[in-house]
Amino acid sequence: MQSRAQHDLPTATDRERELADDTELSILRDVLKMLPTGVTVQDEHGRFLLVNDAAAAQLRIDGSDQRRETCLELLRSGRTSVAEECISSGTVKQVLLTTHRPVRIAGRNLLLSSSADISEQKAVEDQLFRSAYFDELTDLPSRRVIEHRANSLLQRDEMHSRFALAFLDIDNFKHINDYYGHVIGDALLVEVAKRLGLDLRESDMLSRISGDEFLLLLNPIQSEQEVAEYIDFILQRLRAPFFIDGSEIFASTSIGVSLYPEHGSSYDLLRQNADIAMYRVKNDGKGSAAFFDASMEREALARTKVEQSLRLAILEKRFCCAFQAKVDIRTQAIKGIEALVRLRDDEGVIQAPGTFINLAVELGLIDELTHLVLAEIVKSIDLINETFGPNTSISINVAAKQAGNPEFMRPFAQALEATGYPERFMIEVTEDAFVSKTHFQDEILPMFRQLGVGISIDDFGIGYSSLSALADITADEIKIDRSFITDIHKRPRSQGILRAIESLSEALGMTVIAEGIETFEELAYLQAATKIRYAQGFYFSRPIFLEELKPAIPVASEARASLASRPSQEARPAYARSNSYRR
Repeated sequence: MQSRAQHDLPTATDRERELADDTELSILRDVLKMLPTGVTVQDEHGRFLLVNDAAAAQLRIDGSDQRRETCLELLRSGRTSVAEECISSGTVKQVLLTTHRPVRIAGRNLLLSSSADISEQKAVEDQLFRSAYFDELTDLPSRRVIEHRANSLLQRDEMHSRFALAFLDIDNFKHINDYYGHVIGDALLVEVAKRLGLDLRESDMLSRISGDEFLLLLNPIQSEQEVAEYIDFILQRLRAPFFIDGSEIFASTSIGVSLYPEHGSSYDLLRQNADIAMYRVKNDGKGSAAFFDASMEREALARTKVEQSLRLAILEKRFCCAFQAKVDIRTQAIKGIEALVRLRDDEGVIQAPGTFINLAVELGLIDELTHLVLAEIVKSIDLINETFGPNTSISINVAAKQAGNPEFMRPFAQALEATGYPERFMIEVTEDAFVSKTHFQDEILPMFRQLGVGISIDDFGIGYSSLSALADITADEIKIDRSFITDIHKRPRSQGILRAIESLSEALGMTVIAEGIETFEELAYLQAATKIRYAQGFYFSRPIFLEELKPAIPVASEARASLASRPSQEARPAYARSNSYRR
């Protein structure tokens, strides 16, 4: 029989059980210690009873004091909480998603907390938010943000509240972008945004809504005069040069302003009217500001009507070509012809390009229009040959915007090749296409050279280049703008400029053509005082519509010869005498 002392001794089974319990507890401690989620236990005084490694790393920054206050509050209320915690110290920032649960264990009120690090997830979310609501380049609020702010002001409908919307557009930004390159262009946008953002109140807002366009919300305002003074201050600030990557860049801005409630009761109307006012500034010379008024709305409606007519005309192919000869002023032989696009309006009246070309470029319709011109030439090639001769070159104008765009120029080159006679074509581009940093010289020009297509510099002398820029241009022909030719016999300074262009072009192997010859005196000066061989203008012929030429007699060599000796109206070729040809 066992004694009481022997009975109280632990058995082997008890020792094994205790050992097992100690092992499990050790495992649980190790597991808790290595959990990637931070786990803490705090008592009713906020003291930490348990902190695993993840929690220690998280709270080492500045989270201990924050957790202590949270613990006391939640234990008093007895509620569970799930919240984001932002913990930062200097440049180190963490975002934790923490669950706090009050529990009662061994008769004590404790707070059990677990935290997951969601810093990377929050960074992605913030990036997505900024992408949706802020401009990546300038870090300005996006279009939808300023629209929301304006609509919020409108919904308040506070008595006598007033604000202004200013629509800002950088003048000639495409030229700056092309000439200096897109990197400099982007840097300019950033610097413009910085200048526009100076001195804004917290209640104001500046937004980049697209490309080189900005929208400024000024709220509140007291009077139109107050806004006008501030806008004038902005204009003066933007006129100062920008120094970017070693370049000194001057950039003016056109600004249109609308006021609430005078110019509209909705954001869309206020923005539209500010846009209309800005376009008035563009049309009047750029670089200034204008407030919206009712007359601008009538102009905008008229512009919209022209725009819709242009789109319909392209859809219905209501375009035709007129042709103007390039004449040898020594022999009167025709060197080539220039195809000039014309629009037939709803009533069949011919419209000159000044009414629609710039709009077509602005609306992105010019590419289709250029292909229509080429199709018209191909359709009329037999009549062109009969009228002007089978060896004359045929010039087609290409806008500067098209010249630097490979997506247009490649298929256009293919269309020229498909005619079967690409060597007869001459592409006329303005000098901007050469001096700007576009794809034209390096990529597009060789493509046309391979086809045998000629290149002509149109309207030379009125763009942004200097005479020295001609040294880098590989063109076949240079057309001197008519502003240098008009009354050339009376203008010594223009005569000097003409001689300089003529000499340099001759040295570079480019044919010179004088544009806009309208009087015998202008022609006589060119013949007597220059070596220029070719000219173009109303003196020789107005643009000719081929369908009106069909009954006429083809140009004869005798008619050309007689023009050289007797430059009267009667001596001009039949194609030049028609009364029905329009400018």
